[in-house]
Amino acid sequence: MSPDLRRVAVFLDRDGTINEEMGYINHLSRLVLLPKAAAGIARLNRAGLKVLVVTNQSGVARGYFPPELVEGVHARLRELLAADGARLDGIYTCLHGPAEGCACRKPRPGLLLAAAAEHGLDLRRCYLVGDRYNDLLTAAAVGAKGILVLTGYGRGELELFGATWEIRPWAVAADLDEAARFILADPELGEAS
Repeated sequence: MSPDLRRVAVFLDRDGTINEEMGYINHLSRLVLLPKAAAGIARLNRAGLKVLVVTNQSGVARGYFPPELVEGVHARLRELLAADGARLDGIYTCLHGPAEGCACRKPRPGLLLAAAAEHGLDLRRCYLVGDRYNDLLTAAAVGAKGILVLTGYGRGELELFGATWEIRPWAVAADLDEAARFILADPELGEAS
């Protein structure tokens, strides 16, 4: 892998992008991978890109479940992905509620900034894949390319509100696997390697 490619990562939203959107995952049994999500992550892994999850989990702040459950969900997520030959290089989580005004809750870029510092990333060359407009805003806040997937809330948000969005997605993909294909076909990514 080229030294330049090591500075590129693909950030993934969790719920609605990797796993089914269930509202709050308050039990491990509610964690269900979306079809082709592991395949998309494995595709990115094989290409040598870092894959990092960035997720808001305000259920902790709201008292719906303890932080230990979020850790358990993430351990189970890693297990499910590994069973399909995929891996995550890191998971960054905001446990704050919307009213707390923290710097890490998407669409604020705190999670991406922390990951960039830890992994030596050039955020302007990174991608963020998610199913919400907030994910596109998060990507735009650091100059990354935002990709909207039509899983989770994606299709509804795009059809109902997309015409009013000030930030446009770099790409719209049916699912995480298609998003991975778009990323790997990006001519600018090829320039990095």
